[in-house]
Amino acid sequence: MTTIPQVAERTTATAEPLLAIRGLTKQYAADGPHVCRDLTFEIERGDFVAIVGPSGCGKSTLLRMICGLLEPSEGRVLLNGTPVTGPPPEMAMVFQDYTRSLFPWLTVARNVGFPLVKRRDLDAAAKQARIDEAIAAVGLAGFEDYHPYQLSGGMQQRVAIARALAFRPQILLLDEPFASVDALTKESLEDLLLSIQERYADEGITMLLVTHDIDEAVYLADRVEVLSPPPCRVVEELPIDLARPRNQIHTRAHPAFLAARAAIHALVGLDEQRAADA
Repeated sequence: MTTIPQVAERTTATAEPLLAIRGLTKQYAADGPHVCRDLTFEIERGDFVAIVGPSGCGKSTLLRMICGLLEPSEGRVLLNGTPVTGPPPEMAMVFQDYTRSLFPWLTVARNVGFPLVKRRDLDAAAKQARIDEAIAAVGLAGFEDYHPYQLSGGMQQRVAIARALAFRPQILLLDEPFASVDALTKESLEDLLLSIQERYADEGITMLLVTHDIDEAVYLADRVEVLSPPPCRVVEELPIDLARPRNQIHTRAHPAFLAARAAIHALVGLDEQRAADA
């Protein structure tokens, strides 16, 4: 039996968590199968939480219900204690397919600034400062006047992340954001997320990552929510006892990393699947 080190129980300064998922259930048809059933967990401000589970278990469906793009059949999502009934301004999402999320006719700077166009609470100087800071945060200073087609796939995804950051969300939602890039670019983008979390630590930026990559989840997250096959539910909450800052070489070789990785593989049934295929 695989065990992983446990971390001390967290304490919170407020009674309400930043994000509360309460009994979330989804059926696309009244007489159809459940995609998700009674999903319940909480996320505190400043957390980095990853959601993993078998392919097709409903991870992306869950994320879309959390951000208000999809209405649950039952249950509710609470943000700062208030029910989410549509996309809230406190959340921003980064999607897997960066080629569809960026406007090809706009420059990097204008893509990043697009969510700020209708912000009446910011003057032109404040908007420009947000754009410059977000572009610098993702390492693209000097590329402001480039268009997406002039950038690599990894750079385009950095632009998508910068656009989300410019809006200064309380929660950054990431839907398998690195699934379309090569392995080396993926590692670079993973480290970018960790640097962003550190850079915006004083603002308490919270990240919720959906991924099919167990190694990625363990490397990035403070806690991993492991989902069952459909209808998905949370089968385990695993705290990740790895110090920060993290390193692609040393962190991935740490006994706690290997133990957490093995535990999640067992929970999602990959060990049994591979044994059956052998």
